[in-house]
Order: sequence, then structure tokens, then C-alpha cells
Amino acid sequence: MSTPILLSSYPLSPAHAQWDPTLEAELLPALFALPGVTGLEVPWVDGLHPHDEAWFLAHVPAGAQLALTAIPWVMKSCAADASYGIASPDETGRAKALTDLRRVAADVARVRAESAASVAIVTLHSAPQNAAAYGQDSIDALARSLAEIGSWDWSGAQLVIEHCDAFVAGRAGEKRFLSMAAELEAIEASKAPVGMWINWGRSAIELQDADAVTAQIADAAASGHLAGLAFSGASAVSGAYGPAWLDAHLPIAETFPESESLLDAAHVSAALAAAGDVPWLSVKVARRPDDVTVDAIVTTAERNLAVVHAAR
Repeated sequence: MSTPILLSSYPLSPAHAQWDPTLEAELLPALFALPGVTGLEVPWVDGLHPHDEAWFLAHVPAGAQLALTAIPWVMKSCAADASYGIASPDETGRAKALTDLRRVAADVARVRAESAASVAIVTLHSAPQNAAAYGQDSIDALARSLAEIGSWDWSGAQLVIEHCDAFVAGRAGEKRFLSMAAELEAIEASKAPVGMWINWGRSAIELQDADAVTAQIADAAASGHLAGLAFSGASAVSGAYGPAWLDAHLPIAETFPESESLLDAAHVSAALAAAGDVPWLSVKVARRPDDVTVDAIVTTAERNLAVVHAAR
């Protein structure tokens, strides 16, 4: 049986920045219908949809297995409160993040009850930013949070920590959360049913070395906790998607060379080899700057998926 592939819909869709329900109603089923796609990654932004939750529940494709990510909300919350996050040694900041995740759990149940889809994956994030400055206190806080979160009813969804770029002294970074080693230590200590999810682009932003990403994936696989591998690019130079090392979900290089993406077909193959028998794969790429129609967006997604299929 082939490894299931999730396709992240929100960086592909212009409707999240400027709400266009007509475009979104056509786009979501078209993305889900692409070869090998078993589900879609969708954002949790203080709710199931940034514009219209009822619309989303009515239009999410039937049979889709969703990955629900709260990373947009986590980053907004971190900007408002530097202590916010499930790895925060500040109990008030940690409690706020746990309260939000209880709402996510309720929304996972709501998807199952009120739509024709289900949530297969929920991604967690080891905020606050610069948590590494707290050292072992942050690791211990994350372990306590995971133990609590793992005891809740998630309506059959699997919990994973999505590793983002870790804090590196002297470097601006993007997310600046805990290191993968710290996250794995917390998973082990918590004894909670939580896996590790690697996003290639976010690891590249942290390591600033495409080959080092392959090694990090291998380390995650060796831990026994690797649950998923997401293909998303990053660039060492400014270009069509913005400044260098921006978490802009760049495409695989061969599909759009102007992107200057470090993620190419060779690194896709290397990542798959390092990941081994990983349970889930994901493709998370943004639409090209000139993609404004559903057909153009679907073509971009299809081209990136084809590179992953060819490497499997």
C-alpha cells in the first residue's frame, strides 16, 4: 500500500488572503482529486476557517483526511505574548496555549460530526519563540504539556510535533522554537502518543544546508518517532517568494527554477531514503506568483506532486 500523501491547500489558495468562496469551492475538490492525494492540510486560525467555518464544513471534500495545523494562530499568539506556547516555562503562557488546543480538539470532533471529512493529523508546535533560552525548563514544560494533551479525546486524530526552525544564536530565524533533539526528549519523557513531523523547508531555514536536512530526517527516523515528512522548499537568496530563508513554502526547484528553491528532485529522493517507511508524506508548496486561476494552481500542485511520485 502506498504511503498516503497530504496536500497543503492554504498556501496554494488565494482565497485565504482575500476570501473568494467561488474559487475555493472549485479548488478544494480539484486538489483532493489529484493522483495519490488522500487528504488536505488546512489551517486552524482561531477556528476551522479564517473566514467562514460553516462554509468550510459544508465544502470540505467528502472522504478527505485532513491535517489540521494551528501554526498561523501560534505565530499570531506568540507575537501578542512572548510567553505563549506549550513549551513555555511560564505557566500562564503555557495555559493559554493548552486552552487553545482544547478548542482545536473540539473542532476536530466537529469536523467528524458536521462534515464528510475527518481529521487524521493534528500538528503541535514547541512555542514560545526563543524557547531554547530557557533550556531544560522548556523541555520539561513541553513534556508536561504533551502528557496532558495526549490524554484528551482527539476523535481518532494522530498528534505530531511539527519541527520548525530552532533558535540559533546570532541568527534571525523564522519560528525559533525548540531543537528537534529537545522535542524528541520531551516526547520520550511525556510517554504520550505523539510523533515527529519534519517539514523540509523549515529544517532548511534552521540548518541553512540542504544536505544537513537529509541528515536531520535520518536522525528523526532513527528515533522511532518520525510520523510524517512534508516537502516544502526554502531559498538562500531573495527571489520571487520574498527574502532569503523566509518560510514561504517554495516549490520543488525543477517545477519553477525562478524560485531559487534548495529543494530539488535529488533532495526529495535523499529525504525519502532517509525517512524510510514513514507513515505519511505531505506536499506543502505555495502557488506561483502568477497563479490566479484554479487551473493554474492545480497545475502547480500537480507538478510538485509528480516529482515526489517519481522519487518514491
